[in-house]
Amino acid sequence: MQDNEVIRILQNQLNFTEKNISDIKKFIDELLRANKRHNFISKSTENLIWQRHILDSAQLVKFINFSKDSLSDLGSGAGFPGLILALFNKNEDFHVKLFEKSPVKRAFLRDISDRLSLKIEILGNVYQSSISTDYIVCRAFKKLDAIIQVSREIAQKSHKLIILKGQNAQKDLEKAFKKEKYDYKLENSITNKESKIIIVDFKK
Repeated sequence: MQDNEVIRILQNQLNFTEKNISDIKKFIDELLRANKRHNFISKSTENLIWQRHILDSAQLVKFINFSKDSLSDLGSGAGFPGLILALFNKNEDFHVKLFEKSPVKRAFLRDISDRLSLKIEILGNVYQSSISTDYIVCRAFKKLDAIIQVSREIAQKSHKLIILKGQNAQKDLEKAFKKEKYDYKLENSITNKESKIIIVDFKK
């Protein structure tokens, strides 16, 4: 998938604006510059950044109601998917929190959020925090059973858990839900036919 094709999908299917695309381009420039010093993303994916990282994160906007008030991203890394969702968000009352334990990555996230004038709260280790948001998202945080544990034990209110997962999504779900059952659905990823998006409803 070429970069221009990804941009068309972002605009035509996911409703990203010209301003959003401009901000994403600035973000990519800063990320690639930082990636020369730090391994924020795999060097092998730099040339595929629009598809592998931007679009993969951006597709989650289809499952989020931005009129609700909050979202937490676990293990944000260089900003995927949380920063991309914050960049798309147009509701000033919708709060985005990025949890990232690496001080270097947190410094990068603060810098880029300042440059793009994004209203994001950047926090440290999720296990030393409490979460009270309508959505919890994650892309490369931990194994599924550990993510479920965060939703069950650390999250303070009912929420939707949205996880970008690879081809073993169904098997991982069966393993994670062996003891307790939760309502969930699997959605197809638009970036990889093997990958899935897991959406779990957690009631408190």
